[in-house]
Amino acid sequence: MSSSYMSWRSSGTNRRPTQPTNTSKNRGTIYPDLNQDPTPKPVIHFLAFALIIFLGLLQFLPASHFRHPSDPHRNWVPFNSHSSPSPTVKLAVDEDDGLIHIVSWMQCLDLKVLVVLANSTLSSSRYPDLLHFHFFTPQGDKDKVSFYKLKVLFPHSNLELHGQEKVKEIIKRASSEAEYDSLNLEEIAPFIIPSVHQSLTKFIYVSPNLILMGRIEELTGIDLSAHAAAAAEDCSNRLNSYVSLDVLDAIQRSASKPWISVTPYVKDACMPGLSLLLINGKKLEEFLEAVLWWSKVLNWSDRSDKRNPAIGLALYNRYLKLSNSWLVKEPASVDTIEKSMITHYDGPKIVCSEFGNDTIPGSSHGNLWIKYLPSMSNQILGS
Repeated sequence: MSSSYMSWRSSGTNRRPTQPTNTSKNRGTIYPDLNQDPTPKPVIHFLAFALIIFLGLLQFLPASHFRHPSDPHRNWVPFNSHSSPSPTVKLAVDEDDGLIHIVSWMQCLDLKVLVVLANSTLSSSRYPDLLHFHFFTPQGDKDKVSFYKLKVLFPHSNLELHGQEKVKEIIKRASSEAEYDSLNLEEIAPFIIPSVHQSLTKFIYVSPNLILMGRIEELTGIDLSAHAAAAAEDCSNRLNSYVSLDVLDAIQRSASKPWISVTPYVKDACMPGLSLLLINGKKLEEFLEAVLWWSKVLNWSDRSDKRNPAIGLALYNRYLKLSNSWLVKEPASVDTIEKSMITHYDGPKIVCSEFGNDTIPGSSHGNLWIKYLPSMSNQILGS
């Protein structure tokens, strides 16, 4: 028994100790990922630098799309590719309320014509909620029935009816009876409205007898900081059709007025189209005086058979020329309609007269206006 005990102790005490591992010698093989990274080739540095420069230069390219801040979906909208390049400042968007104010003047109320104008403008716009219509009618806001009919047809649109008395009174006070009668109120009224309605200093004027097929908000990028108005040139009406160049030369030599051109008048200059205007009320100082002066000098009150060129002469070299696409076209053919931004109303309409308002016979009607007539119109307005 003692011998077995001794042999156990002998084996335990004679065990040889384990040699420690030299970790410093094997460190390279255990952690191979700690080796030095390879140096990139110089061409990689060059390509990366060139890519940064290229992306930086892209920032200087002109914008091709925009996103309107009032669009809840933030959709990208391409800029109009058909209109000619124009200077860019906000004109018709009011800085206070952010709306596009659209003004129209109607000598005798014709609700069906106003409905087609409003619906064609709204349906052609990407942002109908930004449009605010101001219709100047004989009775204005006193005509509650007409206003309610319009609101039934356009419940979510901004609509106002305004009276015409104050605008007419300003023109009457400044002119004689003969001069007043020689003026077309639908043409002169847009230039007087800002002096009566202080909130309407920047707006788009549209003749009521029109159908708009272009996006009217595209006109809000026109710069009128140095002009009283903007209009498309109407070369079917030229200056020498109304007044002799010799007469204009004589007036230019003898008279000294700020509205007379300092450069010679071009005899075949195109007259401005007055059916669609962009108005800057801050630049209309002495405009009415200039119109009445030209009417008096040309003695136009005795020639009521022709269109008065006084407004065109008062605007000579003082208005910005819009793209020809905004010139009013006749709805003569399908091709003309498809290429037009704006065309004449071709439906039944009331003609003003001293003996009562008459409706133009149906044989002269077209079919384009029906496309822009709301479905409930016959029920609300009558057939």
